[in-house]
Amino acid sequence: MQRTTQVSLIGAPTDIGAGHRGASMGPEALRVAGIGQALTQRGIRVVDRGNLGGPMNPWTGPVDGYRHLAEVVAWNRSVMEAVAAELGQGHLPVLLGGDHCLAIGSITAVARHCQATKKRLLVLWLDAHADYNTSSVTPSGNIHGMPVACLCGLGPPELTELGGTAPAISPDCVRQIGIRSVDTGEKKLVRDAGLDIYDMRYIDEIGMKRVMEEALSDIDENTHVHVSFDVDFLDPEIAPGVGTTIPGGPNYREAQLCMEMIADRGGLGSLDIMELNPAFDEHNKTAVLAVDLVESLFGKSTLMRD
Repeated sequence: MQRTTQVSLIGAPTDIGAGHRGASMGPEALRVAGIGQALTQRGIRVVDRGNLGGPMNPWTGPVDGYRHLAEVVAWNRSVMEAVAAELGQGHLPVLLGGDHCLAIGSITAVARHCQATKKRLLVLWLDAHADYNTSSVTPSGNIHGMPVACLCGLGPPELTELGGTAPAISPDCVRQIGIRSVDTGEKKLVRDAGLDIYDMRYIDEIGMKRVMEEALSDIDENTHVHVSFDVDFLDPEIAPGVGTTIPGGPNYREAQLCMEMIADRGGLGSLDIMELNPAFDEHNKTAVLAVDLVESLFGKSTLMRD
């Protein structure tokens, strides 16, 4: 990221694709935790664009395998247009979610921008889940478990073709880090796609430093790095404020090292912060931790490296 780049905060207050209510409060929790002020203090120009609007969550069951598909499409279209507008002005968009289905809109916009500017896209998907489900392998129909599959062309055409063509990206654009919960049917889809996954077993075996060196190894000056940060990436012991807690995630230092190494490598062009759910949090501590990690992603280092 260039120091002259404007960071634009875009709130998307909806839990339209989730299985629990509450992620709609995520953007405000991040603002209360001081995300704008934290980045401003790092010498970054920050503009808060406020919140996008969209349909209310009807909280109904799945229809033809998907819950709230029309509403999910509407929200993702708004996100896609807002992110595209910021990228078109040379700004760095930070999407404040909201549930992770919204990454379909944000990453579709980023992929189209990269195509137009002849940049290579690298998506770093920090998450406990692979999010590569389809309606045929998940009975819940919750679309927040499907965004990577939709982006890679597996899913309803309303989402796979959100940007006009499908797929929006190819699986080789994606590096998934911190994965520790993959549904049985989803495992076959992930293997068939050849998705590059650095799961928690691998992190335990070789350590976060080597994992990040591998994941970031081919970034060059023509790479646009998009980080899609699901807060459930973190171990719930330190980050309880999510709807889908999965034990055994990265601890505080592992998460900090992950973010610091992304910052050191350079190329950050866009960011999602997803699935923060204040309804499950303790005194907003997960939002405060998320802001702390985002500061590291934008260059705050430990000790004397700052």
